[in-house]
Amino acid sequence: MSDGIRTQRNGAVLEIRIDRPERLNALDVPTFAQFRRELQAAALDRSVRAVILTGEGRAFSAGGDVATMDEHRANGTLPLLFHDLTAGQELAIREIVGMRKPVLASLPGVAAGGGLSLALAADWRIAAEGAVLVPAFPGLGAVPDGGLTYFLPHFLGIGLAQEILFTNARIPAARARELGLVHEVVAGKELEARAWARAKELADGPTFAYGWMKRLMVSAFGASLESQMMLERRGAVEAAEGSELPEGIRAFREKRPPRFTDR
Repeated sequence: MSDGIRTQRNGAVLEIRIDRPERLNALDVPTFAQFRRELQAAALDRSVRAVILTGEGRAFSAGGDVATMDEHRANGTLPLLFHDLTAGQELAIREIVGMRKPVLASLPGVAAGGGLSLALAADWRIAAEGAVLVPAFPGLGAVPDGGLTYFLPHFLGIGLAQEILFTNARIPAARARELGLVHEVVAGKELEARAWARAKELADGPTFAYGWMKRLMVSAFGASLESQMMLERRGAVEAAEGSELPEGIRAFREKRPPRFTDR
């Protein structure tokens, strides 16, 4: 693929890989645009039931491309760059969060700045033992973007989010697991196989229900109990109209594993 993004397909699982290892998979405007296009294609492809996000080499993503930032600083166009960069990132984050199927982030190494935002937008995160999560923004004097100030307080509470952001904390994989920022930590040599295995498990699951779970968990942060239950009811009825819930009921009654397929 062009613009630093590669894809790989295996059955119902699609992997989207940031392929700029020489820059620790740092992201620029063209890369974000291609990344978003691949996310959109995955969302629209009914045969894709789970998506893996990862980075080539020893990093998930170091965030925004600082070398590009420096070029724009020198020619006086840094504000325009940040407008375009954060706009592209925002669209990509929305695609991940809004995708009605599970998205897994596989972290071979550092996830920093906007790369951390991308990882936290995913529904499941698996980190190699040597991976590190870093806000990075304070080190540049930058304001966090990509939803980082949304994800961290909601995952951790505002107090711990403040501690991480104001100290620019480096969070090793084991500590990230303790905090719930990642769901699994594995040896580096096992990461790729485990990511594909977990993605297949998700692809074999009730993806329509997973999509509704994603929507409901995001809406819960700003909703009243009454409005949240109304949205839950809507999702429950739509599930009953589809194929997954009837199959789950049949499988339960027949004492066999369910065989979920697309609606």
